Amino acid sequence: MNYNLIKNVLDLVEEFEHEKSKKTKSALTVDDFKDWIVRNYKSGTSICEPNWEGKEKGRSAESVINTLIVHMNRYAKSYSKSVIFGSEFASQEDYIYLINLRAFGEMTKMDLIKKNVHEKPAGMKVISRLIAKNWVHQTGSQTDKRSKVLKITEKGLLALEAQMKKIRKATEIVTGDLSQSEKLELIRILSKLNDFHKVIYERNIEPEHLLDNALIES
Repeated sequence: MNYNLIKNVLDLVEEFEHEKSKKTKSALTVDDFKDWIVRNYKSGTSICEPNWEGKEKGRSAESVINTLIVHMNRYAKSYSKSVIFGSEFASQEDYIYLINLRAFGEMTKMDLIKKNVHEKPAGMKVISRLIAKNWVHQTGSQTDKRSKVLKITEKGLLALEAQMKKIRKATEIVTGDLSQSEKLELIRILSKLNDFHKVIYERNIEPEHLLDNALIES
């Protein structure tokens, strides 16, 4: 029996559990481990380093990534303005909140706000608009009397459906000319980034302490 191989596999399992235990409380599976192996140990894969503006002057990859993410967000928002043009929607967030309620079912106000990675005041404004238009109905929570549970109404479904053709077209434009394999790879990378930042976001660190404490226990 190759005990060195067994030891190496156990070391990998330990590394996997250590990394994942910080991000999830649910039980880890063999499929989770296989997926982690594929993501982290692609043998024989050579990475061709791209060029970027300012690289020769010392501009870092981190700076480029941050700039590109900000730019992509702005491009997406410009397309969302076209989506809501001539409709009753006041912002992109209006239809995104409705899409989440339609897809995931009723949830509390704070759960909906967190799902959209919004600050509470901004999220509450969106919810108030949706309730005022009768697109969302709120009732008292059965488990927590202090919370309100939100559910999309028939009127909300109709308002959303009226814009879905534009919404789908906007999402297609945002992904540009990426191939299917590039889209899947981008999903993998962005999901990894999202998992990392979600842990920090859910700790609700005050802004004045965020930069100093974001990476502690994250």
